[in-house]
Amino acid sequence: MNRFKKMIKSRVFLLFLVLIAFIYLNNSSFFIKQPSREPLLLAHRGLAQTFTMEGITNETCTAERIYEPDHPYLENTIPSMEAAFQSGADIIEFDIKPTKDGQFAVFHDWTLDCRTNMEGVTKDYTMEELKKMDIGYGYTADNGKTYPFRGKGVGLMPSLEEVLTHFPEHSFLIHIKSNDSKEGEQLAQFLSQLPAKRLSQLTVYGGDEPIAALKENLPDIRVMSKSTMKSCLLPYIGLGWTGYVPSACEHTELHIPEKIAPWLWGWSNKFLNRMDKVDARVIVVGGNGSDFSSGFDQPEDIKRLPENYTGGIWTNRIDKIAPLYQNE
Repeated sequence: MNRFKKMIKSRVFLLFLVLIAFIYLNNSSFFIKQPSREPLLLAHRGLAQTFTMEGITNETCTAERIYEPDHPYLENTIPSMEAAFQSGADIIEFDIKPTKDGQFAVFHDWTLDCRTNMEGVTKDYTMEELKKMDIGYGYTADNGKTYPFRGKGVGLMPSLEEVLTHFPEHSFLIHIKSNDSKEGEQLAQFLSQLPAKRLSQLTVYGGDEPIAALKENLPDIRVMSKSTMKSCLLPYIGLGWTGYVPSACEHTELHIPEKIAPWLWGWSNKFLNRMDKVDARVIVVGGNGSDFSSGFDQPEDIKRLPENYTGGIWTNRIDKIAPLYQNE
C-alpha cells in the first residue's frame, strides 16, 4: 500500500513538473521569430508642454505646473501634431469635447477655466466662439510670475473635422472625454461619413458607455475602454498560459501599464505575438495604471522596457524618444 502511494505521489509530481515546463516554454520567446519592426510610437496630445505628476488629481490644473518650456507647442493643436509627426510619431492621441453647434472641439480639460481666458465648458460655445479663445492663457512655469504662452493660443483650438482634414493619411487615437453615450452616437454619425480606409487609421477610446454606443453603430472601428480591456485581459490572465486569447481581444487596443505588463503571460514577445494574431494593438504606458497619461518621456525611460521590445510606446515627448529609434 505504501509503495502504491509513493508511486501515485511520484506520478503526480512528474505531471506537475511537466505542467510547469509546459507553462514556461509556452510563454517564453524561445520558439517565436523576433519581429524586425521598430516600436510603434504614440505621441500623447501631439508635442505638448509637460509637467510634474507629483500629487496630481483630476482637479489639478496642469497648465499651472508646467516645466520651463523648451519648445513652443501647445497640446491638441495642429502645429503640435505637425511637430509630432515630423519628429517621428506613428500615431497621435488627442481629446475631443462637444460644442454648442454640434461639432467636436479638440481640447482636453473638463472646463475651459484652467488653460484659456474663458470659463465654462466647450458645450457652452460654438466652434467659432472657441476659436476666439486663448488656449495658452493659463500656462505658467513659475507659479504665475510669467505666462509664456499668453496671447499665443488665440485661434489654435481645432475641430475634429479640421484635424482629420489637415492630416488625411495619418493615424490617430481619439479620446472621448466623458461617459456620455450620446457623444459616442454623435461621433459615430460623424465618422460614418468617412471611407473604410480612413476609418482603419483611427482608434477611439473613452468611457464604457460612449465606446459601446460607438461600436454598436460602427462595428469595424478599433476601440478601447475599461470594459473592453477587462473583457480581453481578465480571461487572458486566467487562461493565457495555455496560449488561449479571448475573442474580446480581437481588433481592439490595450494600454498596459509597465508595472503590470510583466505579470501578463508571455510578456513581452510571446504576448505581443499572440495579440498581433488577433489584430490587437498593444501600447505600454508608464507607471502602475493610476494615471494612464504617464509615458516614456526621457531616453533613460526606454531602458525600463524589455530588450527588443516591438509593441507600442506612449510618450509625452516624441521629440526625445523618436530619435532613439531613428538612429539605430
